[in-house]
Amino acid sequence: MNAPAALAHLVPEVQQREVPAALIAALKARFGERCSTALAVREQHGRDESSFQVPPPAAVVFAESTQDVADAVRLASEHDTPVIPFGVGSSLEGHLLAVQGGISIDVQRMNKVLAVNPEDLTVTVQPGVTRKQLNDEIKSTGLFFPIDPGADASLGGMSATRASGTNAVRYGTMRENVLALEVVTASGEVIRTGTRAKKSSAGYDLTRLFVGSEGTLGVITEVTLRLYPIPEAISAAICSFPSIEAAVRTTIQMIQLGVPIARVELIDVNSVRMVNAHSKLGLREEPMLLMEFHGSPAGVKEQAEVVQEIASEHGGKAFEWAATPEERTRLWTARHNAYFAAVQSRPGCRAISTDTCVPISRLADCLLDSVAEADASGIPYFLVGHVGDGNFHFGYLLDPDDPKERQVAEELNDKLVHRALSLGGTCTGEHGVGLHKMGFLVDEAGAGAVDMMRTIKRALDPKNIMNPGKIFSLG
Repeated sequence: MNAPAALAHLVPEVQQREVPAALIAALKARFGERCSTALAVREQHGRDESSFQVPPPAAVVFAESTQDVADAVRLASEHDTPVIPFGVGSSLEGHLLAVQGGISIDVQRMNKVLAVNPEDLTVTVQPGVTRKQLNDEIKSTGLFFPIDPGADASLGGMSATRASGTNAVRYGTMRENVLALEVVTASGEVIRTGTRAKKSSAGYDLTRLFVGSEGTLGVITEVTLRLYPIPEAISAAICSFPSIEAAVRTTIQMIQLGVPIARVELIDVNSVRMVNAHSKLGLREEPMLLMEFHGSPAGVKEQAEVVQEIASEHGGKAFEWAATPEERTRLWTARHNAYFAAVQSRPGCRAISTDTCVPISRLADCLLDSVAEADASGIPYFLVGHVGDGNFHFGYLLDPDDPKERQVAEELNDKLVHRALSLGGTCTGEHGVGLHKMGFLVDEAGAGAVDMMRTIKRALDPKNIMNPGKIFSLG
């Protein structure tokens, strides 16, 4: 995968297992045209938004029910063949790449909202339902699902990677918002974890075990989620700052003062410039905070006034308020398009995206040193961050045919991650480990903890067929 030799530990070698012809024949007999071996289909399911190049899976099964998933996994298990779940392909760390060969199980057709329980503030969905689809289908209830990773990801994939995003500072991550799961295990058995009750002390917390397991323990086929009332009042604002440090200090102060802000996003000057060009906007080309306030009209007004006062103390200026849905959508669309705007700013490039997270008190220490290193490198980059919870992302924009640029970007990422770890943070706030951060997981958790993870993996997946080669190696 063309990893720089000095950083080869970040990207494991491709070790393809042979997929028996008998398995392909059995899958075609069971699924007919819903089992495809066409190269174009396999290639579509053999890449994501990461920069890695890996051979595609041998076949793709389009599942339409839990039974479909169970049958496909059972057949794969009988032939000792890897299984890789596929949602919409928006992952950034190589989660769905077939590094050991195998078959891809596409759950996009499992896209039904199965049960809405407004009185209990819960909903149960199939894994192929996307977050936008869910909110469109439940808006008449006065409720919404707040987890927003930017991409219109599938809720099964969001559960598997323990996703979060822009609203996490107020509403938490998928870890806090998944109540129950239906999962197909490595043997093809269907199990259920958790209930719709808001708490339980019954046995091991298997739901939390599968949330964030990145498809390495089972295939999620049903998700029960928490819902929240749509706020009575929502207001968004942008504020420009003379420096990244001023914007970060503003964020730290508002969080430490307990301002219940729903979203606070940092956008650096590079990102603002790229978004202006991509979305035809006229935002001031300075570091910027994009904020959103939820609550009663009086509460939102009070929150906004406090934040504006704090920002002014740090040189914040050019506040722009957006109270209507159309104005808010314009601002948040620009934020969510930052990745695509950045990639288009350098035609033909690929992006290596980071996502460290640190305690809020150490955010400035981590971020400012990392910005200085990125500026000195000469590599084009963009910076955005869910800074209200200490999470931020650099996107290094690389020429995929220039190994020196890849080397420099990986070295920047290595320094960034180890800085975050030294400050009490994590190597990944929301993207997951996948392929890219396997070495960092050992640095963060320690060899003993990773060995315990291996023990769990071997117990639940003794043939190592569930998305093998991700999170950690079994060797």
